[in-house]
Amino acid sequence: MINEEDKNLFRSTVEKNAPIDKDSHNNKSKSTNRNEAFKAYSYITDADLSGADIVYHSQSGVSPKTIKKMKRGDIDYAPTLDLHGQSVVEACESLSNFIYHHQEQKFIQIIHGKGYHSDQGKSILKSQVVSYLKQHPQVMAFNSCPAKDGGTGAVFVLMRST
Repeated sequence: MINEEDKNLFRSTVEKNAPIDKDSHNNKSKSTNRNEAFKAYSYITDADLSGADIVYHSQSGVSPKTIKKMKRGDIDYAPTLDLHGQSVVEACESLSNFIYHHQEQKFIQIIHGKGYHSDQGKSILKSQVVSYLKQHPQVMAFNSCPAKDGGTGAVFVLMRST
């Protein structure tokens, strides 16, 4: 039988320790200097991209070798956010929160869809995602995924190292 003093000691010890994220593929300890969630983005009013358009953006200094890996989908692990069915406002909020929570990852994947149900064949959500990613200070590069990873309905994003 376990006495009451041992039970209290166990409880006080357990309550002081944070749970371990067993699903995390990044075993580095989380930095206490995390950037705040990005909120200074703007919304677009008109879609300018179709579902079949390949998107690409890179800041200077990004290695061509890294871009090539992204284009091939040669990425070990990338947390994924699926924005299907969200409005532009909801998608931006989701992106902000998702990037904040995964800011220590090297790569992330955003699934925005191809906008087949959009007016005049233009994808408002895809266009907004591209605009948002270009504005985000932690995004170094992004490009459409290879077909096996969602094709032109998704992007791989290279995050700035923290």
